[in-house]
Amino acid sequence: MEAPQSQATTEATFAVDSPEQMQETGRRLAKLLRPGDLVMLTGELGAGKTTLTRGLGEGLGVRGAVTSPTFVIARVHPSLTGGPALVHVDAYRLGGGLDEMEDLDLDVSLPESVVVVEWGDGKVEDLSEERLHVLIHRVVGDTDDDRRTVILRGLGSRWSTEDLTLV
Repeated sequence: MEAPQSQATTEATFAVDSPEQMQETGRRLAKLLRPGDLVMLTGELGAGKTTLTRGLGEGLGVRGAVTSPTFVIARVHPSLTGGPALVHVDAYRLGGGLDEMEDLDLDVSLPESVVVVEWGDGKVEDLSEERLHVLIHRVVGDTDDDRRTVILRGLGSRWSTEDLTLV
């Protein structure tokens, strides 16, 4: 879903060459995040969405190993440092859009947490007009190529191009 014309959009694009760099990207991105931020992750299977989120968790200083929440749908990782909790959602198996997402009470968690949603396109945009959309593109097919192109797209005045290029 593209941003409405009236909504400010900023963007930064860069290359990531390994899973370790993807995790480091998450750690650096975590320094920009604050309570109330919604981060949507988009990318093919194996693109690095959970690896990026693992880095976010490390950067935010949260408790518990960040793993894919595919089968539990959502995991909450409380902060160990007094910062925001990380709510990690995998919306892959949810087909009903925001109606199904309402059962997760993300709108209640959002003001005091950082909410990261994998596969959230067309499902969670109504949670916040201001959000960060992370698109991860990888080489598809039978390959062990670890190179990725990451696009950070900030929607709304919350995000500045300067901030996104620091990641």
